[in-house]
Amino acid sequence: MALYRACDEVLHYVWDPIGIATIPQARDEYYGYLPVIFDMIRDGRQESDIAKYLTHVVTVCMGLSKANDEHTISVVRLLLEWKRVIHERGGEKG
Repeated sequence: MALYRACDEVLHYVWDPIGIATIPQARDEYYGYLPVIFDMIRDGRQESDIAKYLTHVVTVCMGLSKANDEHTISVVRLLLEWKRVIHERGGEKG
């Protein structure tokens, strides 16, 4: 559960491709993408696969003209770091 919460917070407060992190009413905006991202992180998918999915979400699902590739990679690395830290602390298997 800790990893799921971490993924949720990173997507909302760090990834935030449409700039809604400071709008309380939009807290659930990225919930539809959360299960897929969580599964990819938990299952140990490659950084490039996760970044590709986030880019797809931004450009296809959200219809934005372009994703910020550097930002996307930094978000993926942060998600993977959260997984490592949670695992080290014995919070979750995987």
